[in-house]
Amino acid sequence: MRLDKYLKVSRIIKRRTVANEACDAEHVKVNGRVARASLEVKPDDIIEIAFGSRTLKVRVAKVVETVGKDGAGELYEVLEG
Repeated sequence: MRLDKYLKVSRIIKRRTVANEACDAEHVKVNGRVARASLEVKPDDIIEIAFGSRTLKVRVAKVVETVGKDGAGELYEVLEG
């Protein structure tokens, strides 16, 4: 699944366009490298997102196309932030 779509489905970022803009502005890293929105996300990838002065670091637990609001938290594990 594309990185921008994963960020939206997992509800880490509310809208896909905002996730796309964050990737374009180089605020998102996957496995320590700046990532484009089109990067394919796999389980066990580490995603770091810079929100202003705060950084959120999560590990991808699973990748699914759709999930309900209650199940979104099960798609990732927060490491820092």
